[in-house]
Amino acid sequence: MTSRALLPMLAVALVSCGGGGGGASAPAASPQAPSAVDCSIESQKQFVFDVAQDWYLWFDELAGVEVDAFADPQALLEAMTAPLAPSGRDPGFSYVTTITEDENNFSSRGYIGFGFRYGIDGTRFLISDVFEGSPIDDAGIGRGAELLAVDVGDGFVPMDEWVAANATAEEVFGREQEGIERVFRFRTVAGTSEVVLRKRALEPPALVEAPRLINRPGMAPIGYFNLRQFTLSARDPVAAMMSEFRDSNVTDYVIDLRYNSGGLIEIADDILNHIGGEAASGETAYVLNHNVKRQDENVSVTFAPTAESINPLRLAFIVSGATASASELLVNSLAPYIEVLLVGSETLGKSTGSYAFDQPGCDTRLRLIAFEALNGNNEGEFYNGLVSTGRFTFCPAEDDLYRAFGDPAEASLKAAIDYLNGAGCAATAASATSSPVSRLRRGLLDVTPLPDRQSALSQ
Repeated sequence: MTSRALLPMLAVALVSCGGGGGGASAPAASPQAPSAVDCSIESQKQFVFDVAQDWYLWFDELAGVEVDAFADPQALLEAMTAPLAPSGRDPGFSYVTTITEDENNFSSRGYIGFGFRYGIDGTRFLISDVFEGSPIDDAGIGRGAELLAVDVGDGFVPMDEWVAANATAEEVFGREQEGIERVFRFRTVAGTSEVVLRKRALEPPALVEAPRLINRPGMAPIGYFNLRQFTLSARDPVAAMMSEFRDSNVTDYVIDLRYNSGGLIEIADDILNHIGGEAASGETAYVLNHNVKRQDENVSVTFAPTAESINPLRLAFIVSGATASASELLVNSLAPYIEVLLVGSETLGKSTGSYAFDQPGCDTRLRLIAFEALNGNNEGEFYNGLVSTGRFTFCPAEDDLYRAFGDPAEASLKAAIDYLNGAGCAATAASATSSPVSRLRRGLLDVTPLPDRQSALSQ
C-alpha cells in the first residue's frame, strides 16, 4: 500500500451516472498482448472474462459462466456481475465500451442542452436548477417555474400527455446537439409565458450562485454553499470562498450537494483539505481498497491543511438521490473527525470506483469496479446510500422546489439551520426515498443520463 497527502494521483472521476465510477486507466492488467492482434468478439469476451477474474472488487462472487454462451462481451459481463446487482454493489456500474466513446465522454467538461434540471411535485414538472449563462437563464426562467407543455414543431403537448405516451427525453427535449430548438410554456409567479430555447454547449459553474453567510442573533453566522459538481472550474472559487468563511469566523456550515453526482477526485481532495485539513491533519481521509489479489494497489490518502483551510465544528450536508460518488466520498471521509448531519433524502449509494482496461491493440475498453473508498474508520459499503448505514444523524426534508437555493425558508436549508440552532429535526412528510428527484428517477420520463457528471435530470 502506498500513502499520500490529498494531491492529484490519478485522473480518477468518481461519478454516478451512465454506469461510470472511475475515470482512471488501470495499472497494467494481467492479460498480456498476443503476438497477433485479435479483436474478434470471441477475443473481446475472453479479455473481459480474464480481467474481471483478476481485478473485479468482488471477483470471488462472480457468477460461474461459459464464455461461449454469450453473444457479446457486454452480455457476458452482465451475467458475471448479476449476483452483485441486488445488493446495490454493481447495478450496471461495470460495463464494456470503446476507447473512442469513453474518452469523448470523460473528456467532456460541459454538455449540450437548454441549461436546466427539473423535478416532480405530484404531477407538476418544476424547474429545480438553472445553469447560469444558459439559454433558459437568458430567458429569465428560474427555479420553481412550472413546465406546462413543450412544442416540438407540431403544437404544444402538455407534460402529462408526454408522460402518458411514455415519451423519451429525446422525443420531448431533442438530441444532445447544438441548435436543437423547442418552444416551452412555463408558469411562474408572474404568469404564463412561452419561450423559444435553442440548445448550445454549456459549462455549468461548479458553484450555484454565490456562497452566503446566514446570520444568527448572538451566534456566529452559518456558511452556506451549493456545490453543483466536482470539476476543475471549482478549484479557485472554492478556495476563495473558504478564505471568506474563515475570515468571518464561521464554524457551522451547510453544504448543499443535493444534485451533485460526482466528478474529479482531485477536486474532492482539494475540498477535503479545505474543510478537514486543520481538524484532521495527518489523519486518513480515505483508502482506495482493492481486492485481495491487488492489495499492493491500495492507496491511503491523508488530510493536509491548505492556506484556505477552515476549522468547522459542525457540517450539515443537504443530499438526495442525485447525491453520489465524490459527494458521498466527501461526507464519508469527514465523518470520523467532524460532526456531520445529513438533511434531505437518501443518497444514491456509490462507494466504489472503476478503472479503464483496454484490450491490447483493439478499441475495446472495459470499465470495471476495482476499488472501494473507505474512510479513516475503515467504513464504506454504503451501497444503498449513506442514510441507510445508520452512522449519520439524519433530518428528512423535502427539496422545496418553490424556493431558491440559499433561501433560509427553503425546506432542506431550514431543516439544517434549525438543527444547527438546537431545534433538532422537525416532523416532515419526507422520507429517505421520497424526494421529487427520486420519484422522477423511477421513470416518469425515460431520461438518459449525460455521459459524465450531469444528473439524469438535466436538459
